[in-house]
Amino acid sequence: MKSKLFLAIALAATSMAFAQKKEVKAIEKAIKSGSYTEAKSLLGAAEALTADMDEKTKEKFMLLKAQAYLGVDNQNPADLEKAATAFADLKDTKYTSEADAGLANVTNAYINGAVADQNKEDYASAATKLEKAYNLSKKDTVYLYFAASNAINGKDYDTALGYYEQLKDLGFQGREVSYVATNVETSEVENFPSKQERDLQVLAKTHVKPEEQLGDSKSAEIAKNIALIYISKDENEKALAAMADARKENPDDILLLRSEADIYLKMKKMDKYQEVIAKVLEKDPNNPELLYNLGVSSDQQGNKEKAKEYYMKAVELDPTYAAAYNNIAVLILSDERAIVDEMNSLGTSKADYDKYDALKLKRQGVYKSAVPYLEKALAAKPDYLDVARSLYGIYEQLGETSKADAMKANIEKLEGGN
Repeated sequence: MKSKLFLAIALAATSMAFAQKKEVKAIEKAIKSGSYTEAKSLLGAAEALTADMDEKTKEKFMLLKAQAYLGVDNQNPADLEKAATAFADLKDTKYTSEADAGLANVTNAYINGAVADQNKEDYASAATKLEKAYNLSKKDTVYLYFAASNAINGKDYDTALGYYEQLKDLGFQGREVSYVATNVETSEVENFPSKQERDLQVLAKTHVKPEEQLGDSKSAEIAKNIALIYISKDENEKALAAMADARKENPDDILLLRSEADIYLKMKKMDKYQEVIAKVLEKDPNNPELLYNLGVSSDQQGNKEKAKEYYMKAVELDPTYAAAYNNIAVLILSDERAIVDEMNSLGTSKADYDKYDALKLKRQGVYKSAVPYLEKALAAKPDYLDVARSLYGIYEQLGETSKADAMKANIEKLEGGN
């Protein structure tokens, strides 16, 4: 009786083992034929048998399960999550190398999916996939940086803040390496996509002086974005604290100084903005953008003379700075308001008529002073519609009919292109 029982148990075990291997082989066959959907449909039956599988068969099944969910060019987030989990479970088994390769493939799938999402402007999905890629490959902190950028683009500022805070805690720098060499024929420094390509050109003697140039740290940008997110949440003190922390680490970083100045400008703390921007100008005195921004802040504080001085310096450094030319004209034209108010307050006496005529000439003088700057603004930026409209109005006031007609035609052309 005992021998029959043992035989029955042995037969049952053999039958179970056969069934397990049969299910596993069916999955393997489907994968080899590229039928990943079929392979996934077979996983359930095999999964039910895993408790009784020997380690060898179980590990084989886990590998096939991971491969089935990974598939080829699979972008399904749920499938990729399952594939990643299965590959991770294979660490420290005979399939460790396959697991490492599989996790790398899952990471690449997340990256490719994120790129596709970005192209569709689905920034929330792109951010999630990039975060998952980072979690699979912690050394690649740049994925978390790009996740934060996508969250910003998707206006999910709380999520972006979380990513940026992680990057800050990790001490992320994000410096990009550029591989350059000097062209022997042109003497120009050229950039190469990779070290290998650069070195090949050096070996071919078409280029000399190979160098590896390190780009700017992204810590300033991250600090600025953390601060700006806090500002958007009306948490200005946290914003300034975030910037102060960044400045401690990089006291001479001009990008951080500019970021701090931008924050004060956004907060409309013009005195602090002027204070910080002055430090920036000490380090970068020939920056037309900085000078333009100083002009804007000076104007907002009511210091029109100082504003004009900054704008004039900006166009001196960059003769194509259309916005600066326009703002100079706006400052000049701001004198018109007082003249018009005085004209409107006059009576009907002969003295008042004489004064009116004098004020009219003064008003025309204001127009004539503004015209050269408006014309330069339009020359620098031919599609500057607001400037074109201003010029048309002034030409009309000055009685310059031919110029007014030409500008009217230009405005109609610009409006037709919008």
